[in-house]
Amino acid sequence: MKLKLSKNAEIVLERYLTRDNMGKIIEIPEQLLKRVAKDIAKEDIRYGANKKEIAKTEKGFFEIMSSLEFLPNLPTLANSGRKLQQLAACFVLPVPDSTEGIFQAVKEMALVQRTGGGTGMSFSRLRPEGSYVNETGGIASGPISFMKVFDCATGAIKEGGIRRGANMGVLRIDHPDIEKFINSKEKGELSNFNISVAITNKFMQAVSKDQEFDLTFNGKNYRTIKAKELFKSIYKHAWLNGDPGILFIDEINKFNPTPKIGEIESTNPCGEQPLLPYESCILGSINISKFIKNKKLNEKSLSKAIRTAVHFLDMQLMHHSIQFQK
Repeated sequence: MKLKLSKNAEIVLERYLTRDNMGKIIEIPEQLLKRVAKDIAKEDIRYGANKKEIAKTEKGFFEIMSSLEFLPNLPTLANSGRKLQQLAACFVLPVPDSTEGIFQAVKEMALVQRTGGGTGMSFSRLRPEGSYVNETGGIASGPISFMKVFDCATGAIKEGGIRRGANMGVLRIDHPDIEKFINSKEKGELSNFNISVAITNKFMQAVSKDQEFDLTFNGKNYRTIKAKELFKSIYKHAWLNGDPGILFIDEINKFNPTPKIGEIESTNPCGEQPLLPYESCILGSINISKFIKNKKLNEKSLSKAIRTAVHFLDMQLMHHSIQFQK
């Protein structure tokens, strides 16, 4: 089956085609999809499938992708069936309050983005700007300053030579540097970041009752402000430049499926998936327009595509998990 692609789609897809040592493309789009379908379908052997069944699954995976009814996330198109078997879209990384920990996170971010993945990070553990640093006797530069380090590193890496890096930066609403965070993108900085404020139930209650709200760090109250004014600042900047977004962090953790393992602090770069530190997400998309004919939705075909897509994602997750453990 020959792919029916627009000229723009062909140009974009060229980035993911296999190249030789000289950088020359040695793969056509149909071969890319066959490479992906074959690599993902073989995981069914772990569940007792025989060669005939795996071949049938591979055919189904190829057909659903070549018809453009379904496509997996970018790292799967780029890396599946090749030496670099990193198939997850995004990771959440922890950023601890130490120089060593911060630059370890920069390194881990670089390694993820080199493979085509995106990263989400909470900077809420970093002490506020101007805080005293016991170890050195110096003064802390604050989370916004270190976010600029991550931003510069992302710009330099360029995800696997495929696309520019993507990050989600999160800061809790009660962090003393929250106002700096909210307006941090006013001057065009942090261009490789989406930013989101982690909003608590306590803050929203203070907003609804027009009360004051404490900005604290490690139990110390730095100052008290009007909750409603801080909330106005959030939606003012969101209107002006699209950032920050908001995460209702208490509500997210209310439905955390593994609370004993840890607390959720951040999401992937576009905010679809809250994740624990070092968790990753597998993404895929179904094109609903492919199932509409004469202004009617073909529910039978859509249902079949959903089952195939979920099967693909299950096998993709299994394949990624095994490679990640290696």
